Amino acid sequence: MNEFTVREAAALLGVSDDTVRRWADAGRLQLRKNAAGRQTIAGTALLPLLTELAAESPLAETFPTAKASARNRFTGIITAVTRDGVMAQVDLQAGPFRVVSLMSREAADELGLEPGMLASASVKATVVTIELPESSS
Repeated sequence: MNEFTVREAAALLGVSDDTVRRWADAGRLQLRKNAAGRQTIAGTALLPLLTELAAESPLAETFPTAKASARNRFTGIITAVTRDGVMAQVDLQAGPFRVVSLMSREAADELGLEPGMLASASVKATVVTIELPESSS
């Protein structure tokens, strides 16, 4: 999937369909018509905007975190904390993304993690899996 409809692009950018259309009218994005006559946006055209919007996010200023080397940080709300004897599972909803962390119960208890709390999940791993959406054909 290298072309996105206005609705799909809006979802990826975290804005409304109308905002995408206004940006196109202002020259910030380039829309084109596909073979079916629908307005689409090339995935590569979204890349500069995705980077720009991430840099402009008010989350960093509103909820600053300590300095760290991790670049993959998701700020959101804890939705669930499941504790057992030794381990805890912490679910965080960061915009449309659900991030799940497995940690020791002791760590979860020391941090006082509970649903409804603001938190950031930083991801640093040697393995990252990329998946493609199912083909609709």
